[in-house]
Amino acid sequence: MVSITVSVPERTRKQMKKFSEMNWSGFVRKSIEEKARKLEEFEEMKKKFTKEEKEISDWSVKLQHTSRSSRLDELKKKGLI
Repeated sequence: MVSITVSVPERTRKQMKKFSEMNWSGFVRKSIEEKARKLEEFEEMKKKFTKEEKEISDWSVKLQHTSRSSRLDELKKKGLI
């Protein structure tokens, strides 16, 4: 396991000393692990959303082209173009 150093204000350090039964190192470690896990989940959701967003965008462009093409054919049949 890797060690890191965390700086806190003196006031915070005094408050931490009041609660010596608290495993501050374990608390910080678990907090970092949880935050890192949530950030990874967020990245995965972002990738999935980007992929789905592209699929929807491609579908809507295709739908628009089809609609315009159909409308153009209708106008040609009516002799308006």
